[in-house]
Amino acid sequence: MSQYQKILAVIEPDEERQKSLARALEIAEKTGASVTAFLTIYDFSYEMTTMLSVDERETMRQAVVDDRTDWLADIVESSLGDGSISIDIKVVWHNRPYESVIYEVIDNNYDLIVKGTQQHDTLKSVIFTPTDWHLLRKAPTPVLLVKEHDWPVGGQIIAAVNVGTEDKDHASLNDTVTQAALSFAEMLSGHVNLVNSYPGTPVNIAIEIPEFDPQSYNESVKNFHMESMQKHAARYHINENNCHVKEGLPEDVLPSVANLIDAELVIIGTVGRQGISAALIGNTAEHVIDKLDCDVLALKPKGFECPIKR
Repeated sequence: MSQYQKILAVIEPDEERQKSLARALEIAEKTGASVTAFLTIYDFSYEMTTMLSVDERETMRQAVVDDRTDWLADIVESSLGDGSISIDIKVVWHNRPYESVIYEVIDNNYDLIVKGTQQHDTLKSVIFTPTDWHLLRKAPTPVLLVKEHDWPVGGQIIAAVNVGTEDKDHASLNDTVTQAALSFAEMLSGHVNLVNSYPGTPVNIAIEIPEFDPQSYNESVKNFHMESMQKHAARYHINENNCHVKEGLPEDVLPSVANLIDAELVIIGTVGRQGISAALIGNTAEHVIDKLDCDVLALKPKGFECPIKR
């Protein structure tokens, strides 16, 4: 966990209980990291007060910032325990919260962004807001999306891997995700689980090629992924009982295993892209994240280029 020494906790403007701050402080207590409580505010009505001068509008905006800074200071004070954690407060006026967060990360070299998710009261499921998705797609640092629950000692942590790949970038991302899972497991005295899905037999091949044996093909694919998983797990000394290789789509397999073992945290890698596609993290990752009902840590691959420039 030593790689997370500077944490940015994204504050929700309308909530008294801040999940992101609680989780950031929990990590900081165990790692000695510093925490910044970061709030973005904006009210379009202040920009439309045309009868006021520029200086008067700026004075009004600053008054709102000062008021919210005092509000946040009270929340931070009530959240701190013995005062051993270094915590700063920052409130900025910006009409795009995700951009202000990313600018803050770029300017001050944070190691981790922590943001709370919203809960749908009727469906009892996690809702990911547009700001969440923008941060997952574009932020240059790892993003931890948290829900309101404890991280118990001995909890279950999932590293989502793709061990059947021959692509070097994906293999590197497997290592990054697994190492992160081991770091969190060390911090929480938890257990690392590796989860890998593999595709079933393509239906069109089975239909178009009469001599094709789908059962043998499926068994061959399964064995390949099982062997690849064993090799990957052995490199990191992870017990084979904690390795899950399942047939199906990642967006079905990962949530299923997470529910089965009651995972506290799922760590997933996102695909790095160039140009206009840099704003995407891939349909697979997005579908997986959207179905998870626990904390999610999204990691970028090596060489990821943030599409938002200062």
